[in-house]
Formats: sequence, structure tokens, C-alpha cells
Amino acid sequence: MRIIELKETVTASNDRDAETLRGELKQKGTLLINLMASPGAGKTTLLERTIHDLRDRMRIAVMEADVDSDVDAVRIERTGAKAVQAHTDGMCHMDAGMTRRALDALGEDPFDLVVLENVGNLICPAEFDTGAGRCVMLLSVPEGDDKPLKYPLMFTKSDVLIITKTDVAPYFDFDPDACIRRARKLNPDITVFTVSAKTGDGFEEWEDWLIKAVADWKN
Repeated sequence: MRIIELKETVTASNDRDAETLRGELKQKGTLLINLMASPGAGKTTLLERTIHDLRDRMRIAVMEADVDSDVDAVRIERTGAKAVQAHTDGMCHMDAGMTRRALDALGEDPFDLVVLENVGNLICPAEFDTGAGRCVMLLSVPEGDDKPLKYPLMFTKSDVLIITKTDVAPYFDFDPDACIRRARKLNPDITVFTVSAKTGDGFEEWEDWLIKAVADWKN
């Protein structure tokens, strides 16, 4: 009996497409960030505040990936940034080909930073390379500090971990030190920020990293 490893074949093909796309974006000087998190972790809220703070310093666009609706894209457009909504037709992630089509929908305008707000979950998005230059994940305080133990691949694949909703920490049994320790056991090089979009705490450090990441990508 012949056994065909479909997942390996699909991901290998996607990896080649992603590498090609990454090279094209590098030539254009456009940093693509793959932003991943569970539903409700605060991805769109983080983007709204980040765009508001940085829109005079860089040209920013956002690709919103969801199974359905355009709620998040509408919110991003209200910040003044260009946004497109990508419907995944039931798929729980974006891959390189889907990302390319979403990028094409943004048009020919030059951007310093494009953020792909991936479909909300901590499993599938980590398995597929989108062609991004950096991968950033969010983990909100209400989700618990044990998530690195349950979803190790997401933490392994991410360059940055942003712990969000720190303003509600007094109401939850969340140990930030334990969470960071578990994340760095999986990925010693991961950069960690703790932020609250409500209060603005931690955003200066996150935005400084983002500004440097865009500058480094252009060099």
C-alpha cells in the first residue's frame, strides 16, 4: 500500500512559496508581521493603538483574516490605515498563497509595515509560514499562564510574545514570571512585552521594537 504524506507535501510547497514572498517583500522594504493569538486576546485593539501612535512615523497597512465578517477591517480603517479583509472559507489559518492574494488586494501603495492579523487560534496559524519577516503572538492574562505548556509550537515559532490585558491581572490567577519562563524554555530567543491597551502600559517598549524591526528590515 502506498502512503502519501499530504501534510508534509502541502507544507513543503507552502514553505517555498513563503520564502519567495519574503524575498520580494525584503526587496520592497516592506516588513510583514504575522500576528497570531486566540480569539479575544486583543489583536485588533493592540493594532488600533499601535497604528494611532505610529501612523505619522511609518506607512502601515493591515490584512484581517477571518472565517467570515469584516468587523475588524472596519475598525482598522477607522484609524486611517489601509485595510483589507481576507475570508478563509472556513480554514483556520493563512498560508503563503492566501497572504499573497491579500497583499495584492492592498494595491501598489508602498508600505513600511504590513500586519497580517491571522485567524484566531493558537494551533493552525503556527503551522503555516505566511512569508512574514517576523511572527508576533499575543497571550492575554485571562487565558492563563499555562499556555506555553499546551501550545508549544506557537511559542517556538514566534519572535515576540506580547502578554496583553495586564490591567485585569489582579482579577486572575496569572503568574507572568512562570509564563515567560515556560515560553523561554521553548524559545530562548523570544522577546517578551507586557502591555495594556486600555492604559497604554508597555506600548512604548513594544513600539520601539517595532520601529527598529522595520528599520532593520530595510537594511
